[in-house]
Amino acid sequence: MKATRREFLGATTCLPSLAAAPPESPWRLWYARPAERWLEALPVGNGRLGAMVFGGVARERIALNESTVWSGAPSGEHENPSARENLTAIRKLFFEDRYAEGRRACEQHLLGRQLSYGTHLPLGDLLLEFPDEGAVTGYRRLLDLDEAVARVEYAVAGVRFEREALASHPDGILVIRLSAGRSGGLSFRARLTGGDLPSEARAAGERTLALTGRAFESKHSDGRTGVRFHARLQIVNSGGACSADGAPLVVKGADAATLLVAAATDYHGGDPEALCAQAIEAAAAKPYQQIRKAHVADYQPLFRRVSLNLGGDDAARKSTAERLAALRAGSSDPQLCALFFQYGRYLLIAGSRSDSPLPMNLQGIWNDNLACNMGWTCDFHLDINAQQNYWHAETANLAECHEPLFRLVDSVRTAGRRTAAKMYGARGWVCHVFTNAWGFTAPGWGLNWGLHPTGGIWIASHLWEHYLFTGDRKFLARRAYPVLREAAEFFLDYMVEHPKRGWLVTGPSVSPENEFLAPGGKPCAESMGPACDRVLVYDLFTSCIEASRTLETDADLRARLEAARAKLPPLRIGRHGQLQEWLEDFEEAVPNHRHTSHLIALCPSSQITPRSTPDLARAARVTIERRLAAPAWEDVEWSRANLVNFFARLGDAENAHRHLVALIGENADDNLLTFSRGGIAGAPRNIFSIDGNTAGAAGVVEMLLQSHAGEIELLPALPEQWPGGSVTGLRARGGFEVALSWNNGRLVSASVTSAAGDACRVRYRSARTRLSLRRGETARLGPRLDPVSRAK
Repeated sequence: MKATRREFLGATTCLPSLAAAPPESPWRLWYARPAERWLEALPVGNGRLGAMVFGGVARERIALNESTVWSGAPSGEHENPSARENLTAIRKLFFEDRYAEGRRACEQHLLGRQLSYGTHLPLGDLLLEFPDEGAVTGYRRLLDLDEAVARVEYAVAGVRFEREALASHPDGILVIRLSAGRSGGLSFRARLTGGDLPSEARAAGERTLALTGRAFESKHSDGRTGVRFHARLQIVNSGGACSADGAPLVVKGADAATLLVAAATDYHGGDPEALCAQAIEAAAAKPYQQIRKAHVADYQPLFRRVSLNLGGDDAARKSTAERLAALRAGSSDPQLCALFFQYGRYLLIAGSRSDSPLPMNLQGIWNDNLACNMGWTCDFHLDINAQQNYWHAETANLAECHEPLFRLVDSVRTAGRRTAAKMYGARGWVCHVFTNAWGFTAPGWGLNWGLHPTGGIWIASHLWEHYLFTGDRKFLARRAYPVLREAAEFFLDYMVEHPKRGWLVTGPSVSPENEFLAPGGKPCAESMGPACDRVLVYDLFTSCIEASRTLETDADLRARLEAARAKLPPLRIGRHGQLQEWLEDFEEAVPNHRHTSHLIALCPSSQITPRSTPDLARAARVTIERRLAAPAWEDVEWSRANLVNFFARLGDAENAHRHLVALIGENADDNLLTFSRGGIAGAPRNIFSIDGNTAGAAGVVEMLLQSHAGEIELLPALPEQWPGGSVTGLRARGGFEVALSWNNGRLVSASVTSAAGDACRVRYRSARTRLSLRRGETARLGPRLDPVSRAK
């Protein structure tokens, strides 16, 4: 017995066997059933507006998001007013190994104040209800990464129904196109709801709904502060009739209908009603195909910059759910790894465009209403997660998608001057463990995680990376160097000399979010000079030194930075052969902890490499092995993605691949979105976190191409499971673009194109060569890096 449309949505056990034609492209996620859960729905986005498309038959839910829907408000009172006067005394306690007293003093005098910090919140839902007219056949829903379009197809009583959903960046709106294969065959009701937020929906004409509300919540703010938001739906129907029945709009007997959805807030003073009205008015004057064509023309040049073929294309004939099930059962699916990589690129394009008002938060721009109800909020975590969101921006050839992050750094720099002066009596700027839409830069309000004074310079390091990849000296002079120089001035003022060792150290500070056993055996997180701080300050000083030389400026500051860098603590190896996480060789209080902040020296930094620092590289491996061997290692999406990158940097192809497969199979749901696992970090259930997708995509690049160690290394961690394949469009530091092909696990050919006009060294296994290229010139190399040809 075939299922009715209503039964099809609500009871998958009643589903018939559905035969779906194989997709035309390998860059599609496709399914034979509607989504029943948020982590089965499919995301679309334009860098500001995001939507999750469920693909229901009798009832379609499209979950709506807008990146500036934030609760909370800015404040100049987040800093603890007693910090500055007590800082020296607190440091003395730690230097004297009086950790329990120092910890209590940190809690009393250094931790920040939450006040109305706020969180990103979901906007609401667009709900569509269709009449129940019979059995459903031929159902398929998909997300086409090549066009950034979500589709739903099915038939009822011989009539084919189709939907498309896209988030147009050129038009600034969400567009849903509904059509029926029979004249007059389309009827539905449409509603807008504000979810949990205080809001009101009303008809604004026969074809338009308006939703107005406030981003108020009481968990992370006072319940009275937050942006005002507005959303507007307008239906343009072909044939039939459209009318308002109170808040719902009702379409009857149409051939097709285009639903235009705009949303905006008063973030930074905008008029959301006017912005929505303007966007809808402009879009309503265009036919759907014109909007769609402009959308694809805007998106596709970004997506198509990189191609990747890892083999196994036949697997694409199966649905994504079937492929995941097979992967979890132990089957090999190289092209699913390629799909996951391209999905990470898709999510960055959809979540972060050059004109996005904010960068991607913990959930990108797709809020499931779970993270924002956790203690950790849906914000910008600066102790690794925000950075991971953008690790692949340069390497995967999406540099302009980095821009919203750079603007966030600019805003944090401004607010961070107040925190630097107020808390530490220092010049420059500082930001700690996280920030929000309102420029929060104070420490967090909890021990173990709140005192992370290098969070700001970690995120600011992305400016330097952008310069390394592009060679853009104007960007360095105008954007990157001023930010980095001012941060370096802060650390020159803030750091103190260790009374016993003579090293310059930070502190009190944490190695997020881990604890050690202090003398006496009690857990503690706060100390002087944790290794992650040393790594980040070393990189900061080095980038400023190199930038000042390149720009021929600030010779006196450069000399001071060189002297201070020479006094930083060395990276040290502990009693177990591990890389020390803290200045002293403490035992870990939580040996299975998900955070390995000291390993940023291996990746994304380049202070540890197997060739330049083999002893430290072995110590890094020991650290990883000890964590993984500890009972109940905290396996979450971003920590698993870290392992892909760590092992790739160590040249361990098989372990990098093993953890990539585990990331996809164990830490991603049916829609391939990664999640923070329930039962870890206070999460009661699996909660979507985008950093596994983005850092996982970065890890795939690291397996195929690396350029952090002063040379371009080809196929540094190619696993046996990818014996043949090709990639084009990857980026290397120095302004180079690289294409590769390989077979039987060995390089066949490579091409290196210079965008800046410069020289580089290229390595493949034991073969090395040096190239000097003009701007726009391409060198083609053979399997032993022998020159084949050059072309302009």
